Amino acid sequence: MAATRIDGKALAAKLKENVRAEAAVLPRKPGLAVILVGDDPASRVYVTSKRKDCEECGFYSEEYALPAETTQKQLLELVAELNGRADIDGILVQLPLPKGLDEREVLLAIDPTKDVDCFHPYNVGQLTIGTPIFQPCTPGGVMEMLREYHIDPAGKRCVVLGRSNIVGKPMALLLLHAHGTVVTCHSKTPDLKELAASADILVSAVGKTGLVTADMVKEGAVVIDVAMNRNQAGKLCGDVCFEEAAAKASYITPVPGGVGPMTRAMLMKNTLTAAKLHQGV
Repeated sequence: MAATRIDGKALAAKLKENVRAEAAVLPRKPGLAVILVGDDPASRVYVTSKRKDCEECGFYSEEYALPAETTQKQLLELVAELNGRADIDGILVQLPLPKGLDEREVLLAIDPTKDVDCFHPYNVGQLTIGTPIFQPCTPGGVMEMLREYHIDPAGKRCVVLGRSNIVGKPMALLLLHAHGTVVTCHSKTPDLKELAASADILVSAVGKTGLVTADMVKEGAVVIDVAMNRNQAGKLCGDVCFEEAAAKASYITPVPGGVGPMTRAMLMKNTLTAAKLHQGV
C-alpha cells in the first residue's frame, strides 16, 4: 500500500488563513522587516515569497535590499533601528550573509522578542528547556504536519539525519519534548543505515540528493524530507528517493510541496506571536 502524501501546501494555506484571521482583530497589523544583503538568487526568491506571505496574512512588511559591500557597522545600525521600531514585530536577516560579515554578531543583535527565525541564543535556550517563545520555522512546521495527520511521536523511535542549528538540533529537541525517543545522526555516524531503518519517524535534513534509499526506511515509517536539492537534471528534490521510500512508508512528504510551504507559514505564525507579545494581547 502506497504511503499517504503529507500535503504541506494545503496545510500551510490553512495555517496562514488562521493567522490572517487572528491578525485582523489586533489593535495594529503585525509588522515584519526582512533584510537581504547581496544578490544571492535563492535568497532573493525566499525574500519575495515572504513578502507575498505577509500580504496574504494582512501583515505590514518592509524589505531592506542592501548591497554586498554593506559593512558590519551599517548592518548592526539597521538592526538597532528596527529593534526600536514599535511597528516592527519581527526582524529576519536572510542567511547566508556575504563573506566578511559576522553572522553570529548580527543574530545576537536582534531583540529576542523580534527574533522570529528563533536563532538568538536566548530563544534557543528557551527551546532547549521547553518554554519557547517561538517555534523554529522548519522544525515547527514539521511538528504542525505531524499534528495535522495525527502522528504522535510519543513512545516512537525518531531518527533525525543532520545536526544543523537551523533544522537538525531544534528538530531533535521538539521531537524530544513531544516524548519521542530521539537519535541524531550526522557525517560521523558509523551505522547510519541501520539507525535510519529503525525509525518510526525519520526526518532527513542533510541536503544530499538520493541519501535515503528504500533499505533505510522501516516498513510503515513516517518519512519527513526537509532538504531542498537540485538533481543532475536541475529538478528540485529532497534527500529521499521518493518513489522507493513511499512504497514502504505510511506517510511521506513530497519535495516540493511538503515542508517548504510550512516553513514560510511558521514564519507568519511567529510574527503573529511577536505582535501579540508586543501589543499585550
